Amino acid sequence: MSAGPSSKKPKTYHFHSEWEEDYFFTTTNSKCVCLICHSSVALAKKGNVERHFKTVHKKYESDFPAKSELRKRKVKELKSQLAAQQSIFTRPSSKSKAATIASFRVSRILAKHKKPFQDGEMVKEAFLEAAESLFDDFKNKSEIISAIKDVQLSRNTVTRRCEMMDEDLREHLKKDVNECVFFSLQFDESTDVIDTSQLCIFIRMVFEDMTAKEELLKIISLKGKTRGEDIFWAFKDFINSTQLPIYKLVSITTDGAPAMTGRINGFIALCKSDDDFPDFLNYHCIIHQQALCGKMLNMKDVMDIALKIVYSIRARSLQRRLFRSQLEESEAEHTDLLLHTDVRWLSRGKFLQRFRDLLFEIKEFLASKDAEYKQLEDEVWLLDLAFLTEVTGFFGAVCYNMKTVMF
Repeated sequence: MSAGPSSKKPKTYHFHSEWEEDYFFTTTNSKCVCLICHSSVALAKKGNVERHFKTVHKKYESDFPAKSELRKRKVKELKSQLAAQQSIFTRPSSKSKAATIASFRVSRILAKHKKPFQDGEMVKEAFLEAAESLFDDFKNKSEIISAIKDVQLSRNTVTRRCEMMDEDLREHLKKDVNECVFFSLQFDESTDVIDTSQLCIFIRMVFEDMTAKEELLKIISLKGKTRGEDIFWAFKDFINSTQLPIYKLVSITTDGAPAMTGRINGFIALCKSDDDFPDFLNYHCIIHQQALCGKMLNMKDVMDIALKIVYSIRARSLQRRLFRSQLEESEAEHTDLLLHTDVRWLSRGKFLQRFRDLLFEIKEFLASKDAEYKQLEDEVWLLDLAFLTEVTGFFGAVCYNMKTVMF
């Protein structure tokens, strides 16, 4: 009967701390290195280090007797010299790494606050000016100033940093989408300042450990029409281009626009009729529900009167200057009125709150101009104004908090 293959495991050797004083050896990056000539041995075996010491550095055995204080001091000195030599190579690398990390952090702040990328150079200049005073009493002030100067914050550098962070976020989001068990989507279509329709898609993912995560999935520009079929095909193209695992979809939340909720050609109807989509639930966005409720409260008279009064003051330069002058003289809390447009319906709360805060000053100003508004003395109208201000302000705060959580 033939013997089977040998199952003997390779032996592992480890460095022993007593070899430092016995043979002037230390360990660096898992290697046994001689403190005297900086040579290394192949294996951390006692025989190897002992042979090297007694054949190459035999003189040290007599000049620095074993177990003596003289040998201990010599070992400590040689270790310090070796560490100093190694730091020459590692220090520039760590310094460069720290400068790169600082550049990424500043670039992130600029992007977060929507500042021009060329402001990075201004931030660096301000940092250098502040460092001259902040670190004036520090012994390593020159090193600190040098470290700040090494941070690259030019416009092109900040652009590259933001592009790299964007790519990293995309990869993380793609990984989360692939690893999650189910996800739901929320669609919100609105118009930007240049009248281009933007379709915002948010995603909420649920993982195996029952944790949830929300992210902005995509913003799709709809440069043509915004019918239900246009939104559907734009979303379908996005699914195909990103390989979105649509079979994990469990629900879709939309606003109440006909393009979204139409029975035949609405976005939801087209999704449910498509074979690529699984069976899913559809909901109505709570924020848009409250907006619709606000329209059903019959508060049009409150908004119309408030808008008419504000526009009568702000539409004319002279009227506005006189009103602001009156506010300064009376030391009012605010210095001007706010404007409001129906497209940005969430601004209604701030608009009405400012109107209520300056209601006394508005009455005085209108009385001085012989402009009469009976509603300003009507208790019912004032109660409606207070109620609408409270409701719109509350939902504006809810929407802001939701956006803060998302981003």
